[in-house]
Amino acid sequence: MKCPFCDSPDTKVIDSRPTEEGHAIRRRRGCDKCNRRFTTYEKVEETILMVVKKDGRREAFDRSKILNGIIKACEKRPVSMAQMEGIVNEIERTISNSMEKEVESYDIGEMIMNQIKDIDEVAYVRFASVYRQFTDVNTFVKEIEKLIGPSTTSSKKKKEKK
Repeated sequence: MKCPFCDSPDTKVIDSRPTEEGHAIRRRRGCDKCNRRFTTYEKVEETILMVVKKDGRREAFDRSKILNGIIKACEKRPVSMAQMEGIVNEIERTISNSMEKEVESYDIGEMIMNQIKDIDEVAYVRFASVYRQFTDVNTFVKEIEKLIGPSTTSSKKKKEKK
């Protein structure tokens, strides 16, 4: 850190304390060249993540929207709130780790579907029906066939024909 008084790069930290409920660190520094003291603050740089919607609109990432969608899909299912929050945390972590400033809503939806599929198949189909905007029963059946596998479904159909 350069000294604000003499521009010397030789400064040292004398004292460090957390401030603002732990969201920043206040550092008291001293200059080795001019012996003056000054204070600096260190904060985590927070970037706002934007979600690009299907129609091209952009809006700020809101984890509560994801959680609400998952809660609706898991309604009356044996899925705990901790599991649902775990899904949201994992998705948020994945997006944050990507270091991207924008993420497609489609990508978020796919992440939710991949996570929810492992926890509850009924909740998965419920979420998929809204997310993929099923228009008829055939689309619904195709999604269920993907979930259980085509070999199971086709063998049942063969048995019914006999």
